Amino acid sequence: MDLSKPGTLANLEAAFGGESMANRKYLFFAQVAQQLGHKELARLFKDTANQETEHAFAHFRLLHPELVVADPDGLDPTQKQAILARCLELAIEGETYEYTTMYPEFAARARAERDAGATAEFEGQIAESQDHAGSFRTAARNFGLLSPIEKHHAERYGVALEALQGKGMAGRAAAPVSGQWICKVCSMIYDPTVGDPDSGIAAGTPFEAIPDSWSCPICGTIKANFVPYHEPELQPA
Repeated sequence: MDLSKPGTLANLEAAFGGESMANRKYLFFAQVAQQLGHKELARLFKDTANQETEHAFAHFRLLHPELVVADPDGLDPTQKQAILARCLELAIEGETYEYTTMYPEFAARARAERDAGATAEFEGQIAESQDHAGSFRTAARNFGLLSPIEKHHAERYGVALEALQGKGMAGRAAAPVSGQWICKVCSMIYDPTVGDPDSGIAAGTPFEAIPDSWSCPICGTIKANFVPYHEPELQPA
């Protein structure tokens, strides 16, 4: 396929995004159906989600033919390393875009719409405006919290890439980052200099001082599922 044609490239990327989104959406629907006791419908959503995954993979193979492996046993170590390195490079690129551009822009837009344009629309519908304002606040908060998570992911991929290239072993810093704790479920990083104002945790509050009833603002897991945060680090082989 000729990926030099911008229209075809854009369409493939859009198709990959659409199929990927459908997969996650149907898995969510399956979870809802399972919770409501409808196992047959849950199975239908899961089966369809798997099919959407295959569609997405087909599009991605066309977008990145350099990652298509027809005969793994026929590859020498150098070729295998090059393919794995490319996977990590793409992962780093995606995560970096998310924490440097996507989520900061989303957060800014959410705050702007909450404070400005959306306000006029909400004036005649008080109850609805309260719901929308709450949603915007949550979106802005979540987008802001997700930026350091994606930075953490990108750094881990970077260390993994260097390890793959023989520069050392992937690991983590011996000493944790002062005051910071990370969620074992979603990788949300609690920073005491920021706190969690939306949950009533003021900036400057050490993690140890947070009530045990506090939960992760991203995934909702309990405080006990947080551990001291260690930065990813390349260690001597």
